[in-house]
Amino acid sequence: NSAELTYSIDAVDLQRNKPKSFKLSFHPQDFTQVNTAVNQALITRALEQLELKMTDKVLDLFCGLGNFTLPMALNCAKVVGVEGSDAMVSRASKNAQNNHLSNVEFYSADLHADFKSADWAKQTYNKILIDPPRAGALVVSNYLHHFNAERIVYISCNPATLARDAGVLSSHGYHLEASGVI
Repeated sequence: NSAELTYSIDAVDLQRNKPKSFKLSFHPQDFTQVNTAVNQALITRALEQLELKMTDKVLDLFCGLGNFTLPMALNCAKVVGVEGSDAMVSRASKNAQNNHLSNVEFYSADLHADFKSADWAKQTYNKILIDPPRAGALVVSNYLHHFNAERIVYISCNPATLARDAGVLSSHGYHLEASGVI
């Protein structure tokens, strides 16, 4: 079925101090955050926690359709989104193009397997956003310290895997600065 649906999200362009709306296309079987208000709150909170600057290079892991990637791209130098599904990467790229963003790149990769030889993993990032599935991001959590990012924002729908992965990040020198529930 080639049915295509859309939803909208908002972000603030910090340089121009004005809001911008994004329209994201998706297919009925794609994963999306179904609660619009919760999704918008997640995006707003994640961007606040990242403390983005126009010089930042951000890595968005488990990026899906670009739900966080596109709003981040508005307020930094570059965002690289990585997702396991080729179809989702294709839709994320199309969403970036349709929303006139040129500072975004998307890659397909299995983030539950060794990815350190991938081109995107050899780049440098000073901020990272992770939004993994319920299984969490154990492989990613064990590797993130190699990027030496100054800030990581981890969005979780499973407290058990969040606790596990936060423990791994802590063992690599990161510490929890803030948390919240939406």
